[in-house]
Amino acid sequence: MKIKEKIKLNKVTHSVRASQAVLQYGVGAMVDFPEQTLMTAAPETWESSVIEIHDERLEKVLKVDFFGMPGSGDEGRYQNGVSYVRFPEWYFCPKCRRFKPLKQWINEFTNSPKMKKTRENDPYMVKRLRCPTCFQDLVVARIVVACPHGHIDDFPWVKWVHAKNSFGSKKICDHPELKFTTSASSTEGLEGLTVSCTSCNCRTTLRGAFDKGALQNLDKLTGSEYNFTCTGRHPWKNQRELCIEYPHVLQRGSSSVYFPISVSSLVIPPYSSILTGQVQNSIAFSDLRKAITDSLKTLSSLPIPVTQEIKEGVIKEKISEFSKKISMEIGKKEDQIKTILERKWSGGSDPEYTTTSIKYRAEEYSALNGEVVIEDKGGEFIREGTDIDDYDIPFVRNISLIHKVREVQALVGFSRLEPVDSDIIADNSKISAVNIKEDDTRWYPGYEVRGEGIFIEFDEDAINEWRNNNEKLFNRVKLLNDNYRKSYYGSLKDREITAKFLLLHTLSHLLMKQLSFECGYSIASLKERIYCCEPSQGRNMSGVFIYTASGDSEGTMGGLVRQGRPDVFPGIFRKAIEAAVTCSNDPVCSLSQGQGRDSLNLSACYSCTLVPETSCEEFNVFLDRGSVIGTFENPEIGFYSSYVGTKDKWKAPTKLHKNIIKEKTPICIITDYGMDLSGSTYESIWKNLIQFADNTNEKALLKCLIENGKEFEKSEKPRSGATFCISDKKNLGVDLIWTESKVMFFLCENEDEYISAKDGDWKCIYAGDEAVTWKTIKSMLKEN
Repeated sequence: MKIKEKIKLNKVTHSVRASQAVLQYGVGAMVDFPEQTLMTAAPETWESSVIEIHDERLEKVLKVDFFGMPGSGDEGRYQNGVSYVRFPEWYFCPKCRRFKPLKQWINEFTNSPKMKKTRENDPYMVKRLRCPTCFQDLVVARIVVACPHGHIDDFPWVKWVHAKNSFGSKKICDHPELKFTTSASSTEGLEGLTVSCTSCNCRTTLRGAFDKGALQNLDKLTGSEYNFTCTGRHPWKNQRELCIEYPHVLQRGSSSVYFPISVSSLVIPPYSSILTGQVQNSIAFSDLRKAITDSLKTLSSLPIPVTQEIKEGVIKEKISEFSKKISMEIGKKEDQIKTILERKWSGGSDPEYTTTSIKYRAEEYSALNGEVVIEDKGGEFIREGTDIDDYDIPFVRNISLIHKVREVQALVGFSRLEPVDSDIIADNSKISAVNIKEDDTRWYPGYEVRGEGIFIEFDEDAINEWRNNNEKLFNRVKLLNDNYRKSYYGSLKDREITAKFLLLHTLSHLLMKQLSFECGYSIASLKERIYCCEPSQGRNMSGVFIYTASGDSEGTMGGLVRQGRPDVFPGIFRKAIEAAVTCSNDPVCSLSQGQGRDSLNLSACYSCTLVPETSCEEFNVFLDRGSVIGTFENPEIGFYSSYVGTKDKWKAPTKLHKNIIKEKTPICIITDYGMDLSGSTYESIWKNLIQFADNTNEKALLKCLIENGKEFEKSEKPRSGATFCISDKKNLGVDLIWTESKVMFFLCENEDEYISAKDGDWKCIYAGDEAVTWKTIKSMLKEN
């Protein structure tokens, strides 16, 4: 990529917020500054000006070392901020009406005797774009052209005026000089915008420029004399590619010009611990990262094949070397630091492990609902469990108050003309999404926000009872799926919208609207994460997480967790359900067979259910009030239909409360202890344990496990040497744990620890138990 000389811009007039630089004004997007319009340049041009932020899980998924947040300091390495390129390049003078590319304007400016004094302070015409003759501020062109492959360029003004000449098409003259004039009447539209060439007296209007296939049709009429096909241009990185598509004509400010593709992740234990953050922010950690990268590059350049074992050996050697340096720098124990480093560089890349995969979401779900309780005092994830009996909300089995959470959002690409989801890109090779970085660039633009939230888990049995044998609900869900298959997104990715997802998503929107009203947050400052999965997919999830995600580096103004307390939240929940009963657009909204984008909503509109698109994971689709409170025609089909308008009945069924009483003692897993074995085979895992076997039963079991090691390869991988505690007692050791499956494995030498843990809320396996077989253990483990 050719990088031209960087022009320093005024920090006040040419600056955007960090979140804007990653989303709507990200790489490849146009930004309207007070004096001119610019396009955000490739991240390689402003790498030295970013603040490194980390999320270990997201880094592994995207195969990068860190995420770069645009710096905001007035001094030091962050002062230059984000880089931009000049685009669009065509400007006209509102007085003399001359219309030409910026290069020609700058050339005239450079050679003009009148502008000599101005050139001393502004040699590139950065501070102010003015006509060197009239001294009027130049005006940027309104329209551009873009193609489905992400290319963008200025409208072909010279070709257009000669091909569309009012008196017949003309050959492009040697030195075209254009003028751009507008009609005095505001009612003429595009016909009132005239482009003319003073060199050859060509003249035409912009009439028909926005018609579908306008440039393609013009090429056919002129026998492809002018070649209106896409120029394959990427101005943001100063490159061109071969492209045979015909571009679409768009308004410069149209939303179709730029659709950012971003991914987000919650930083959860053990990755959210204070020690993990200290390690990642140390100077020695950056040196370690560079040392490993350089060593692997050296290995890859060798003329002989390098095995994975050799690469892992090099990484372990570097980790051992730099663990001591990091320990000395931050003043923490070397063995704890080494554990964190081994966790970061352990395991190969799994193509199925994405931010939208079940496994990725299940890790967050287990942290949010308290299934995996990991001590993380003072870290960036603080959860408070509650007694659900204090809430008395029907069909809600668990509520967690998240006092502190950090979200990392990264920009990975963009598309033009049509929006594209990150998960669709991974599953569909036909999508022309643009990757914003070069292959050897080891970071993506990103930003982080700290906030708080409320996690609500619903009763799965109640949901199943509601949706089973509910034919009217089935027909409603089928209608939405039919609409989806006919839509643009449906042509890109197969997806089945279930009644459970429709319910959870709609409830999330209703709660966000009510919480916004109750606690003073604007809805745009709230976000949702939907956790919906069926047991047939390997994990049962039925929950929503509503959280604040618009605060500064220190967090938000507080208040959301307070609304989740038992003395407040039941009232908010009831009001949210009852508010959904009526909509100002009823009965049209309630009886709708499809509304919104591609008819992907049923009974849901902005008056009752929709929220700002930045708050919604699904961009305001797959919503239906009917799944919650029923419809005018079928009021009984809603999940909460029987509770609507009956304030006295608003109590959870007694049976449900009995089902969710936790009789087992919670087991707390201590963060940052143990080793992640996700990169090891099960055969090697069992072989490593047999050397510690004490008796015949134990040895026989482990031999059997080694022989059947391949049977476990699809199962969740364990963590070895972990530490746990029960009811705040002393810390105890365990040989292997499977955090998602909630299974613990004890050798005979740890019999006392097994006795302490067996009455807890995890499944415990004792190797000396004659009844335990390899099939028993395999049946307890979840598949990846």
